[in-house]
Amino acid sequence: MPHMRDEDESTSAPRLTSGVRIVHYIDHVDFRRGGPARAVVDQVRVMRQRGHDATIASMTLADVPDEWKQAPEHGGAARAIEVANRGGRIISAVGIRSLDHAVTTADIVHLHGVWEPSNLQVAALARKRGVATVVSLRGMLDDWCMAQGRLKKRIYLALGGRKMLERAAVVHCTAQAELEQSSPWFPRGRGMVVPNLMDLAPFRSMPGPAEAVARFKMDPASLPVVLFLSRMSHKKGVEHLIEAVSMLARRGVAVRLIIAGDGDEEYARRMRRLAASVGASARIDFVGHVGGSLKLSLLQASTLFALPTSQENFGFVFFEALAAGLPVLTTNLVDTKDEIAASGAGEIVPQNAEAFATAMERLLADRAALAQRGKVGRQWAMRELDTDAVAARFEALYQVALCRAAKG
Repeated sequence: MPHMRDEDESTSAPRLTSGVRIVHYIDHVDFRRGGPARAVVDQVRVMRQRGHDATIASMTLADVPDEWKQAPEHGGAARAIEVANRGGRIISAVGIRSLDHAVTTADIVHLHGVWEPSNLQVAALARKRGVATVVSLRGMLDDWCMAQGRLKKRIYLALGGRKMLERAAVVHCTAQAELEQSSPWFPRGRGMVVPNLMDLAPFRSMPGPAEAVARFKMDPASLPVVLFLSRMSHKKGVEHLIEAVSMLARRGVAVRLIIAGDGDEEYARRMRRLAASVGASARIDFVGHVGGSLKLSLLQASTLFALPTSQENFGFVFFEALAAGLPVLTTNLVDTKDEIAASGAGEIVPQNAEAFATAMERLLADRAALAQRGKVGRQWAMRELDTDAVAARFEALYQVALCRAAKG
């Protein structure tokens, strides 16, 4: 992807020519918690398809495909290990023993996350067995994230988190902006940038807008639809979007806002109250979680995707929107803002209601031009996030990790 540059020798590392044994550890495989779990599942699937022996280990396997839980001789596509734990954050002695064989026989242990104490345990086990580690930050060291719970995070880094990162063969970031924000927290570490693997197959043959139009009683030809599709939480900045819709109403600009997603129920209630207090309830629909073909249909039926978020390190939903041909409006606080802008279908503005209202008014004033930008964005997403191309970059990253481990 444009601007997604690797920090060091990744471009000169040879592609892996034989199967590599990779154990991925993530504390919970639960898609309700956001994108990291999905990224891990997609990466395991793709690496298996490319001939590598990928295993996923976690305390919770809620969204691991059922067939992965079967032994390979019984048709399992990948191994999945549910690790016994204490209180959901620490791996028990029994869990460590169950993980030990997989780690001992691995070439690489790939950790996903920073703040979970179980990552320190798995990293220590890999170090004990002489296995190279890769750590994916998942945005956890971005400026916004580091401003939340500042003292606890600094203590955690001092007590072992920084050492885990600096001992890793590679620290993986999904965007150059993430690497730039994060690297001061592990100054002796070695970072590389590779975007997340995405399953683009559902976007190659889209279902069409009819399902969403019928379900949500949409008439996008006459009333443009702005779509928010994400978890409901204070980080996502929904209040800015609600206030922007109210501003547009006062300017005489008709628009319908669909807010799709669940999460923090108290925050969602506050957003409903805000919509009522600014007189925008009639223009806004809170529709809850949307998935599957209905989600794809909703992306197609909408006019503009808008996410006034405080922070995203990759944000699958941005690239899903682009792959569906839907232009994107988001903030300058997103790590992939340069990539979204480079797609030809992205607008980047400050995180405030006035900026969103002004951008929405301008973009929606020429619907034909906006739709054409959506087509350009779709072409960009299908090209730049091509699964094979991104998978090859991960293979190069793993090759760098193995070379560094061999050098000690």
